[in-house]
Amino acid sequence: MGNIKKKKISPRQKMINLMYVVLMAMLALNVSSDVLKGFVLVDEKLTLSTENSALVNEEVYKRFEQQYKANPAKVKTWYDKAMDVRGMTDSLYNMLEELKLAIVSKSDGKDADVRNIRNMEDLEAATQVMLAPGVGRGKELHDAIVQYRERIMGMLDDEAQRRLVSSNLDTEVPAEASAMGKNWQEYMFESMPTAAAVTLLTKLQNDIRYAEGQVIHGLENNIDVKDVRVNQLNAYVIPGSRTVVQGGKFSAQIIMAAVDTTRRPTIYIGGQEIKNDNGIYETVCGRTGDFTLKGFIETLNGEGEKVRRDFEQKYTVVAPSATLSADIMNVLYAGYDNPISVSVPGVPTNHVGLTMTGGNLKQTSPGHYVAVPTNVGGEAEFTVTANQEGRNQVMGKFKYRVRKLPDPTAYIPAGENRFMGGKLSKQQLMAAEGIGAAIDDGLLNIPFRVKGFETVFFDNLGNAVPEVSAGAGFTDRQKNMMRGLSRGKRFFITKIRAQGPDGIERTLNGAMEVIVN
Repeated sequence: MGNIKKKKISPRQKMINLMYVVLMAMLALNVSSDVLKGFVLVDEKLTLSTENSALVNEEVYKRFEQQYKANPAKVKTWYDKAMDVRGMTDSLYNMLEELKLAIVSKSDGKDADVRNIRNMEDLEAATQVMLAPGVGRGKELHDAIVQYRERIMGMLDDEAQRRLVSSNLDTEVPAEASAMGKNWQEYMFESMPTAAAVTLLTKLQNDIRYAEGQVIHGLENNIDVKDVRVNQLNAYVIPGSRTVVQGGKFSAQIIMAAVDTTRRPTIYIGGQEIKNDNGIYETVCGRTGDFTLKGFIETLNGEGEKVRRDFEQKYTVVAPSATLSADIMNVLYAGYDNPISVSVPGVPTNHVGLTMTGGNLKQTSPGHYVAVPTNVGGEAEFTVTANQEGRNQVMGKFKYRVRKLPDPTAYIPAGENRFMGGKLSKQQLMAAEGIGAAIDDGLLNIPFRVKGFETVFFDNLGNAVPEVSAGAGFTDRQKNMMRGLSRGKRFFITKIRAQGPDGIERTLNGAMEVIVN
């Protein structure tokens, strides 16, 4: 059986999928307005792609109608299956559209418009619609996708198509999410911004339209081509990828649809015959840029006449690229465990490697590392590699400035809170064993070890009475002085010495004022 109607993924669709993956990676690092606008752009492109797929699929259904009317006895089996695919696809598509509107309505109110989301950054809408106890529809969607996937898979014979459809409609959660006890719907929608949740649902719509197209094209191919459309004999180029990293291989399968398998076609590229029984053409890509694969294919028809079809396929060779991000900020801190994430678009995480100069590097999981630079005021350099076809290829180099950890802030433990100056009840003051110090600015949360400090009290004549502690705890004399303070009286904690995980000891500027309340 030929592949005259086999569905291909367009370069546009592959670019949209790549944009979606990149935006999801950016979302994991930082939800900014630019990232959310990026999701809106991807959603628009996905919607357009989905609409185009629906138009292509509708043309196949129209051909089924025509063929069924012309020969119902022969076509009925395939026609009935095609109508079944149409019904269950439209049902799931409409459910996804309904969920998009529900999420945007929860975010924007009654006048919500899925194409014009106002509160793109809303983190609650998707969670409430999909995960609210008793009424959340995430489990319903999960079950609908599983049921749809199993039915579609049962109609596909080609193993490559089965793997692709199964991957697109996969409902398994990553191991790290599973270890946290999350199910599919929680992993997909918990604390997901409205713009991202809508884009995710649009992508699912795009995936089911693609799956629909794969099945109905296969069903149409089951109708004898000779009796239906003998004038649509065409040459096709099926590339492994339309974008190739420099140094990698461009691979394409060149076939003529509906050809007699007992008569292998002859393939010519650049005027030279390709000696290959399976129609596979490969060439090493040594330069970047846009290229075109051109040639023609020849075979014999049923009457023994030679039939020729020209083919042309554009592809792009790109330079190696990678993404490396410091999970905290655009600098690294010396002597501190800086978390690092790395990824390469289109390459599995376990095939991506990372090395470092100017410090020590330890992998914690695929794509995640801890970097400990040593050269304060210098730079740490990272090299990203990817294992491509059995060889390691450099995908990018990145440099980060190395700084000393900033000074911590001193505090007195007061229950679950940290008292950093001002009024403090005498009960809480007397309950405190001593003082602590830490960096806690929303990005870093790093404890320091207090190695000493000084308290300054005032006697009845206003004279300063200093008392030194050689560690983090209050001395007995300091405790007695605190015990003798009446309401409204104050003292100061100063000359605080603290040591961080980088091993550097520093004396903190300023003093903490404590007013007995």
